Amino acid sequence: MFHTTPKPFPNDFLWGASTSAYQVEGASESHGKGPSIQDLHHPADLSDFSVASDHYHHVEEDVALMKELGLKAYRFSISWSRIFPKGKGEINPEGVAFYHTLIDRLVASGIEPVVTLYHFDLPLALYENGGWSNRETIDAFAQYAKTLFQEYGDKVKYWLTINEQNVMINHPAAMNPGKTPTNKELYQQNHHMLLAGAIATNLCHELVPEGKIGPAPNIIAVYPKTCKPEDVVAADNWEAIRNWLYLDVAVKGVYNPIAWAYMEEKELVPRMEAGDMDLLASAKPDFLGVNYYATATVSAAKNDGHDRAPRNGDQQTMVGEEGVYRAETNDLLETTEFGWQIDSVGLRTTLRRVYDRYHLPILITENGIGARDALEDDGTVHDAYRVDYLRRHFEQARLAFSDGVDLIGYCPWAFMDLVSTHQGYQKRYGFVYIDRQEKDLKTLQRVKKDSFAWYQNVIATNGSRM
Repeated sequence: MFHTTPKPFPNDFLWGASTSAYQVEGASESHGKGPSIQDLHHPADLSDFSVASDHYHHVEEDVALMKELGLKAYRFSISWSRIFPKGKGEINPEGVAFYHTLIDRLVASGIEPVVTLYHFDLPLALYENGGWSNRETIDAFAQYAKTLFQEYGDKVKYWLTINEQNVMINHPAAMNPGKTPTNKELYQQNHHMLLAGAIATNLCHELVPEGKIGPAPNIIAVYPKTCKPEDVVAADNWEAIRNWLYLDVAVKGVYNPIAWAYMEEKELVPRMEAGDMDLLASAKPDFLGVNYYATATVSAAKNDGHDRAPRNGDQQTMVGEEGVYRAETNDLLETTEFGWQIDSVGLRTTLRRVYDRYHLPILITENGIGARDALEDDGTVHDAYRVDYLRRHFEQARLAFSDGVDLIGYCPWAFMDLVSTHQGYQKRYGFVYIDRQEKDLKTLQRVKKDSFAWYQNVIATNGSRM
C-alpha cells in the first residue's frame, strides 16, 4: 500500500534501546551473583561474560548517556541468578539493590524501564537439576517473577516474560553447555516455558495493577523461494513452527495446528498434566514484543538427505528439515559481514502479519546490525552503515504504523556494545562504543558513535527527521 503522507509516530512513542544482563553487566562472579549457563558457554577464542561491558560498575554513567541520547524507554533483562544465586530459595540482597538503583536512575531520567524476566541466562543450579526439562523449574520461575513484581512493580510498567523462546528451541546449542537436548526434550522444555510465561503473566496482572506484560519471541516473515505451490506450503510450515507456535499459545492459549501436526509427525508432542491447557488459556498478554533482524526464504524439502534439522547456528540461521522445508538464500537482499541478510521491508511485512493475527499492541524489542566498529585515532567511531540500516527500518516501521499496526515503540539492539552470544566482542551493535577488545579489557571507556547523534535527533523530532 502506498501512503501519500505516512502517519507520524504517536507523541508517546517509546523510542528506546535494548540490552541483556549477561551481555553487558559483568560482575558475573561477585556481589552475590550465582553462575548461569552463560558463564560456562563461550568459544575459547571469544570473550566470556565475566566483565562484558562492565555495566554493573558504570550504571550512573550509562544511564546519563541514555538520558543524553533522549531515550524514552530502556529494555533490559534482570539476571535470574543475581536475584536467586541458585535459581530459587535464598535471595541475594545486593542483586535486588542493584536493579533498584538502575530502575530508580532510569525513572529519575524520564526513561521508561522495560524489564525482561528471562534472557537466555538460566541459573546453573537449575540447569544441573534438569533445567527446563524439569517441571520444578516452572515453580522456580514463578517464585523469581513474583519477587520481581513485588520489588519493582511500583516503578516498572512494561514487562517481558521470556526472550526469544523460539530461538532457544530451534537453535539450542548456546543455551545448553555440554550436551544439546534431543528434539523431543526441546519441545518438552518449550511446553514448560510456555507454562512459566503464563504464570508470570497472571502474576503480573495480580501484583502490578498498572503493569503490562507480553512475550518477546524472534519473529520473521517467511517467504517462499518461488510461486511454486510446494514452496508456499514450505513457507507456511516454517512460519507456523518458528513463529505462530509460540505466539498462538501466548495469546490464544492453544497450540498452532500446523505446528501441532509437525510435532505429531516427528513424535515431539510434549507430555502434559491436567490443567496445563487451562492455565495457558487463562493468561492474556497486554502487548507483544517482537525481535526482528531479517526475513527467511525457503523452498519445499527435497528429502534427499541434504535437508537438516534446525538445531544449531543462531537465530538467523535456517538450515532446513526433512519433510518440512529447505532453507534458501534470498538473492534480492544484502548480507552483513557476519552473514545475516538485511530486509527492512520485511519488517513492515512481519509487523503486518503479527498484528493481523493477534490485534495486540507491538513493541519492537530488538533490531540492529552487528559490525566491526573501529575506534579511530581521534577518538571517534564512524558507523554510517548503522545509520543507514536503522533509517531504512524506521521508515518501514512508520509505514507499518500507517498500515494500521498498533506499534507502540522501537528499541534497537543495542544501547551499547556488548558480548555477542555467538561472535563475542568483535560483533558490535551499540550506539555507544565500549573501549575493549575480545581478550583485552583496555579502558572500558564509553564513546558515542556517529549513530548516537543521529538517533538523538530522530528521538528529538519523534521520527520526523531521519
